[in-house]
Amino acid sequence: MSIAALDGKRFAEMVIQGANHLAANAKMVDALNVFPVPDGDTGTNMNLSMTSGAKEVKNNVQEHIGKVGVALSKGLLMGARGNSGVILSQLFRGFAKAVENKSVISGKDFAQALESGVETAYKAVMKPVEGTILTVAKDSAKKGIQAAQNTDDIVNIMEEVLKEAKASLKRTPDLLPVLKEVGVVDSGGQGLVFVYEGFLAELKGEKLPDSPAALPTLEEMVNAEHHKSVQSHINTEDIVFGYCTEFMVKFESEKVAKNPFKEEVFRNDLSKLGDSLLVIADEELVKVHIHSEQPGEVLTYGQRYGSLINMKIENMRQQHSNIVGETHTPLVSDKQTPQKEKAEYGIVTVSMGSGIAQLFKSIGANAVIEGGQTMNPSTEDIVKAVKQVNAKQVFILPNNKNIIMAAQQAADVTEEEIYVIPSKTVPQGLSALLAFNSSANVKTNEAAMMEAMQHVKTGQITFAVRDTQIDGLEIEKGDFMGIAEGKIIVKNQEKVKAAEELLLKMLDEDSEILTILYGKDVSKEEVDTLAEFVEEKYGEVEIEIHNGAQPLYSFIFSIE
Repeated sequence: MSIAALDGKRFAEMVIQGANHLAANAKMVDALNVFPVPDGDTGTNMNLSMTSGAKEVKNNVQEHIGKVGVALSKGLLMGARGNSGVILSQLFRGFAKAVENKSVISGKDFAQALESGVETAYKAVMKPVEGTILTVAKDSAKKGIQAAQNTDDIVNIMEEVLKEAKASLKRTPDLLPVLKEVGVVDSGGQGLVFVYEGFLAELKGEKLPDSPAALPTLEEMVNAEHHKSVQSHINTEDIVFGYCTEFMVKFESEKVAKNPFKEEVFRNDLSKLGDSLLVIADEELVKVHIHSEQPGEVLTYGQRYGSLINMKIENMRQQHSNIVGETHTPLVSDKQTPQKEKAEYGIVTVSMGSGIAQLFKSIGANAVIEGGQTMNPSTEDIVKAVKQVNAKQVFILPNNKNIIMAAQQAADVTEEEIYVIPSKTVPQGLSALLAFNSSANVKTNEAAMMEAMQHVKTGQITFAVRDTQIDGLEIEKGDFMGIAEGKIIVKNQEKVKAAEELLLKMLDEDSEILTILYGKDVSKEEVDTLAEFVEEKYGEVEIEIHNGAQPLYSFIFSIE
C-alpha cells in the first residue's frame, strides 16, 4: 500500500489506533521505570494523556488534517499528566502547528511536522536529558526527514520513523547510565514507540490488539480513586455552583456576523455565570466547561454564536451525595450565588494521603489536589484547582518532580497570575509553604519559598516491586528501600530497620528538626520504635510526628 497524501480522517484513525495500542501496553511501560518502586507511572501518564487527545480527535473527525491536528493538540494539552504526558503533548502540539493550515499533507509535510514537534518539545523542557523520549522522538524524526528526500510515500516514511524509533530506544541505556545499570530502556521512549506502531498499523490497514476487555482501563482505575479522594474532603452544602456544564458551540455565520466572536469577551462574560471555567476555541467552534448554578443561562449565552452540540449537564450535589453517602440538603434559595471577591493570594498544592492534605491545609493551603504517586494530576486538574481558590495571584506547589511540567503548562493556559514553586517532594512543599508571608509581595514570597526548599532534606521508605541492581545495591522484590534525595542508598527486609539505616545516613551534626510522616501500612508500635531510636542516637534533634496516611511510602522524612 502506498499513500502519497494524508487527510484528517486517516490521521484521526492513526491517532486512535496509536492511543489504543499504548493503552494495551501501558502496564509494560510502567514496569520499565528505573526505580523498582510501586509508583512507576510513565505508562499510566502517557496513556491518560494520549486517551484525552484521542477523545478530542473522535469529537472532531473531518477531512482537514490541520483541524484534526488542532483537536489532538488541545486534548493532549488539557489531559497531560506527568513529565512524559506533557512532553507527548508538546510533540503533537508542534506537529499540529506545522499542519494547521493544510487540508492534506504530503510525505515531506508529514516528516517536517514530526520534526517541528521535536523542536517544540525540546523548547518546553528547561534541561533536556538525552536517552529519554526526547531522544527517541528526535532521532526518529530526523530519519523521517531523510526518508522524505527519497520518497513521498507516507507508509514508507512511517516505516523508517518507527524503525529508527526502535533503534534509538535500544540506544537509550548508552546515553543514560542508570538505564544500563538496571537493564531497561527508557519508559517514555517505549511509550512513544507504541504510539508510532499504532500509526503505522493504521496506515497499512492493520489492526493491533487492544487492551483486554475484561479489565477496567487504567483511566477508569485512576479516576475512580481520584474522585473518591477528592469528594471525601468537601461537604455537599459547600458546592456553590451545582451544575457541571459542558458543551460546544458550532459557529454559525449569521449569528457571528451579528455578534462577532472574541474569545476574551466570551470568557469574561461566562465567568460571571460560574467558576471552573475553561474555554478552548478555534475557527469553527468553541468548547466550554463551567460550573454554574444556572446552566440554562450559560447555554442561552452560547447560542448567540451558533448551534449547541455535545451538551452534558451533571448535578454535582447529587453526584457528591451519592459518592459520600450523604443526604442532599437543598439550598435555601435557587437564586444564583454571587461570586466572591478574589483574594489577594491563593495556594494550590498536591498531596498523597489525607493526613498530609490536612497538614498542608493547616498551614495555609487553599486547595489540595489529591494525587502524586500513581495519580499525577492533569493540567486540567490543576487549572480547576487554580480557579477554585479564586485569587489574584496563585502559588502552585507540585511536590513531585513529575508534576512540575503539568503545573507550568497550567500556568500557560490560565488567565490567573500563577507562580510555580518547583517543589519535588512533600517536605520541600511544606517548607516552602511555611515560608509564605501573606503580607509580603509576590517577588519576596517567591524568593523566600524557593530559598526555604534548599534547607530541607527528604528521605523516603518504600518497597521494591521487582528484583534489580542499582547504585551498587542488590535489591530483591519485597525489600524495603531507603531513598535520600531521590537516590536509593539502603535496603532491608524489615521496614523499621530500613528507616533506621536511612536516618543514620541522613542525620548529622547540623540536623535540628526531623519530621516523620508515617503511612497507611505503619503501626503505632513501629512509629514508637523509630522515635525511640532517633532519641537515643540523636538526642539533640527535635522530632515531630504526623500521620500522613500516605499510600506506598511507609515513611517520609523531612530533615532541617
